[in-house]
Amino acid sequence: MTTETISTTKLQSKHHFSTLDGLRGVAAIAIVVFHFMEIAYSDFTKNFIAHGFLAVDFFFCLSGFVMAYAYDDRLQGMGLMAFFKARIIRLHPLVVLGGVLGLLAYLFDPFGVEPGIKHAGKILTLFFTAIFLIPYPVMEERFFNLFGLNAPSWSLFWEYVANIVYALVLIRLRRNVILVLCLFAAAWLMYVAQHSGSLLGGWNGDNFWEGAARISYSFLAGMLIFRFNLIIRSGLGFAGMTALLLLAFLVPFAWGWKAELVIVLLYFPLLIALGAGTTTSAALKKLCSFSADISYPLYMTHYPVMWMFLYYFTTYKPDVTTVTAIIIGGVVVLVLFAYLVMRFYDLPVRRYLSKRFRN
Repeated sequence: MTTETISTTKLQSKHHFSTLDGLRGVAAIAIVVFHFMEIAYSDFTKNFIAHGFLAVDFFFCLSGFVMAYAYDDRLQGMGLMAFFKARIIRLHPLVVLGGVLGLLAYLFDPFGVEPGIKHAGKILTLFFTAIFLIPYPVMEERFFNLFGLNAPSWSLFWEYVANIVYALVLIRLRRNVILVLCLFAAAWLMYVAQHSGSLLGGWNGDNFWEGAARISYSFLAGMLIFRFNLIIRSGLGFAGMTALLLLAFLVPFAWGWKAELVIVLLYFPLLIALGAGTTTSAALKKLCSFSADISYPLYMTHYPVMWMFLYYFTTYKPDVTTVTAIIIGGVVVLVLFAYLVMRFYDLPVRRYLSKRFRN
């Protein structure tokens, strides 16, 4: 989940998609709730938001749309080095912070779980692979996540790959060629869904290449929405679009991989097209802006808390009422923490780096 906020200064001269901004935060919160729920209810058929993980595919599709919208007409003028610097400055400060928080949570777990890896050299290797986005699936106690210290970094890894491929290859291709590539990516995604029985892959060593399939289709589909101007005008507004997005995450898990394919292949691109063509009321624009601002910090800082919740849950086995209170309170606290991270870390660091390296 890592699309650049559409309302950045350099894009103010273009049309502003407030509703899409707002949906980023909705999707980020859905992922946080899903991660809490998958720990409390390992049986996904009992999880009311069992398809919350598809928010990552929504992010990938939105990323393709935003990249094409923001850079198709100006990448050549700004140059590759300026583009890569801009993307690193936008994305990497929170990658580093996520790795730091993950390391601290691993070493100082408040519920008494000792680190499975105690050798200082191995821990440093875990940390440096985390902050430099080098997949390193060696932590058995963390299900061999590609990034054991901060699991969501797996999607950032593929976002970086997509950005590089976009700048070097995709931007030079005509839209009909992109369409053909998208169709091949769709076929690949269908194979992955049928073979694995779900699209919940890409995050560990065993399903690494499933992440490539997920971003390949959705990123290209997002680009095509912009390239073919597939924007659908509607009066749904932010509230209506939020309801439609949440429907995708609330689809029962028992509906299986075919339902997931329909959501990713057709429904999410439709939502991007509708969201791009929907106007937001003045009263909700501030909410959409706030939602966009906290979405990436929330995504990149919440998972250390998930590991602590897992250890707490398995040790104390709390009742349903306690779990419900923890999840609700946890989401609120994590959103507030994401706001503080955005305000006092992410924005100041990006401003400094922009002045230091982009002038």
